[in-house]
Amino acid sequence: MNVTLWILQAVLAAMFGLAGVMKSTQPKDKLAEKLPWVKDFSPGVVKFIGVAELAAALGLILPAALDIAPVLTPLAATGLVVIMIGAIITHARRKEPQAIAFNAVLLIVAAVIAWGRFGPYAF
Repeated sequence: MNVTLWILQAVLAAMFGLAGVMKSTQPKDKLAEKLPWVKDFSPGVVKFIGVAELAAALGLILPAALDIAPVLTPLAATGLVVIMIGAIITHARRKEPQAIAFNAVLLIVAAVIAWGRFGPYAF
């Protein structure tokens, strides 16, 4: 199970790392072409979401890999659960069922990582 958690962490970290860099570095107008939901938020909020995703991506890997405050790894996964709850709410308001389903899968993966790293497979 530990190997499975590491694989899930790596995949989630890659996805959120790329998404976080994109949201935190590109202007809102350019993002709106690919991510229509950004029109509902201010540029600062979009950048904050991007920075939070990037920080969570780093938190999924670095603390555990470097054995420095490894409790930050399940906390990062928990933070992604919170972000995904917000994403699901946003997409539900916008009536975007495919985005809701995708975010629900990401939420479940993050919750499994948090559960595994807080509980039976803690570092």
